[in-house]
Amino acid sequence: MRADRLVSLVLLLRRHGRLSATALARELEVSTRTVLRDIEALSAAGVPVYAERGRHGGFALLPGFRTELTGLNPDEALALLVAGSRRGAQAFGLGSALASAMLKVVDALPKSYQDTAAGAAGRLLIDPETDLLSRRLVEEEVPDAVAAEVLRAVFAGHRLRIHYAAAGQDAKWRTVDPIGLVTIRDKGYLLATREGEDRTYRLSRVLAAERLAEPAQRPERVDLDRAWQERSTRFRAGGDQVSVVVRMAAGRREELLGTALDVLAEEAGADGRLRLEVTFQDPRHAVWALWQLGMDAEALEPPWLRAALRDRAAAIATRYADSS
Repeated sequence: MRADRLVSLVLLLRRHGRLSATALARELEVSTRTVLRDIEALSAAGVPVYAERGRHGGFALLPGFRTELTGLNPDEALALLVAGSRRGAQAFGLGSALASAMLKVVDALPKSYQDTAAGAAGRLLIDPETDLLSRRLVEEEVPDAVAAEVLRAVFAGHRLRIHYAAAGQDAKWRTVDPIGLVTIRDKGYLLATREGEDRTYRLSRVLAAERLAEPAQRPERVDLDRAWQERSTRFRAGGDQVSVVVRMAAGRREELLGTALDVLAEEAGADGRLRLEVTFQDPRHAVWALWQLGMDAEALEPPWLRAALRDRAAAIATRYADSS
């Protein structure tokens, strides 16, 4: 729609200051002739857009020009409202800021859009606190003061001093170079380096944080998705990993894969059951995961896993044996 394109053109000029007709055409995916017609339409509507001649010229808005125009259509507003309903921002201490931003988004919409977007958002529920079995999802707490200091250090590019309690260890002060923040399943993580080595810290275990004055030693640009994948791979490769072979009901496959680290092989049998080779973090993890599947799964290898499950089943049978 042309109206949406005109709004996008104004927002591009506000963001970049000055752009050539060719650059605008590339961003808007239209011809330069269309861009020129749109510029004329904006000028006729009272938007103070002007042309600068020369090799480094282009189109720009008069300095100081502001508009309350958001350019949001109903689908874009709905996308923002749905994003605002997710709890991921809580992991970074941005819950209250996000709620405030959502109110401003709705308030900035034309009245005809407000009821439509808010009504549609009310019919979508993202990440409820419990699943279908009424199992409550555990939400980790991150103190606002800690989240605020971590965010400031990440965005400003400053070094960060954190009082961190690693699992099973006493809290210690560490000075790190923050790279970015990641949230997954409502858990927040700080990706950083310490003395040149990659480090990943769970935000809920940061007891205190202090942004330092000196700049962080970090690359100017970072691909967080790639960095997270690389660290996840290294994590899965560590510890006392074990590989097991299991035959199981196909309907429980996703439940098993939700706990396993990796799938090494998989094939379907003639009886409809699956044969999988998967890895777990350690033997205890493997025993726990297979036990959850009950009679729907059978551990085939290694022998120690079959023995551990047999002994556990025997102990349960003894406990509930009829003593009369």
